[in-house]
Amino acid sequence: MTGDDDTPRMGFFTDTSVCIGCKACEVACKEWNAIPEDGLELTGMSYDNTQRLGSDSWRHVAFIEQRKPFGGPEPALTHEDVDVFAAASRLGTDPGSPDGHTELRWLMASDVCKHCTHAACLDVCPTGSLFRTEFGTVVVQEDVCNGCGYCVPACPYGVIDQRRDDGRAWKCTLCYDRLGVGMEPACAKSCPTESIQFGPLQELRERAAARVRQLHTAGVTDARLYGESPDDGVGGDGAFFLLLDEPEVYGLPPDPVVTTRDLPAMWRHAALAAASLAALAAAGFARRPR
Repeated sequence: MTGDDDTPRMGFFTDTSVCIGCKACEVACKEWNAIPEDGLELTGMSYDNTQRLGSDSWRHVAFIEQRKPFGGPEPALTHEDVDVFAAASRLGTDPGSPDGHTELRWLMASDVCKHCTHAACLDVCPTGSLFRTEFGTVVVQEDVCNGCGYCVPACPYGVIDQRRDDGRAWKCTLCYDRLGVGMEPACAKSCPTESIQFGPLQELRERAAARVRQLHTAGVTDARLYGESPDDGVGGDGAFFLLLDEPEVYGLPPDPVVTTRDLPAMWRHAALAAASLAALAAAGFARRPR
C-alpha cells in the first residue's frame, strides 16, 4: 500500500530484544502530543505504571518478568554491542531459588497502535473522524469525533480508548504532523537503543527479517516477528514487532482478525432478505381481488 503520489507506506518496527525499558518513548510521545498525565500510581506490576494503551497512553512500555534464560552474546560483536545486548537480556539470579542461580529475565516492549492495513475502526466510524493518511497510517481527527465509541470495540488490539471528560477517541497518530514536514515520530527519535525504528514499511520488514536471522544464529531461537505478514487477519500491521516469546506473553492477540471482515456478507444477506420481503409484498398486493 502506498499513499498519494506513490508515497511509500511508513511504519514502525519495534525490536524488543534491545528495549531497555527507559520509557523515553512514553515521555517523548506525551510531550510532543500534549497528552495528559497518567500512570503516576504504583500498579504492582514491576515497573509498569501505565498497564496498557489508552486515550492518555499512546505508547506503553511493558515489563514482563520470567524465569527463563535469554541466550548468549552474538558472535563477532564489539564490546559496546555486547554491553547493549547484555543490558537487553536483563539476566539475574533468584535469591529465593534453592541454589540461588535460577536465571531471570525481563521482557520489555514498547507497544503502540498497529495502524492496520484492514482497519476496522475506519469501517465503523460514522463521521469520517478516522482516516487513512498519505503515509498509510490511521489517524483520529478529534475535532470531527462525536464520541460514539464504535471504534473502541472494533479494534482487534484494544488500542483505541475514549477520554472520560469528553468521550472522544484518541490513539497514536504516528506523529502525522511531524511526518508532514519530513521529521520522524517523537518516540523513534528519542529511543536510545533504536528499539523503535521508523521508515518505509517494506524496508523495515526486510530489516526485521535479517535481525531475526541474526538472533537465531546467536542462539535466541524464540525470536519471532509479529504483525509483519500481509497475509494475517488484518492484512499486516503498519507497526510490527520482534518478540522473544509468544504474543500472549506481551498481552497481544495471537491471531488478530479485523472485526468487520463479515460486514460485506452481512449486508448482502440483509439486502437479499429485504428484496425477498419486497417481492413477497408485491406478490401479495398483485393477488388481491379488485
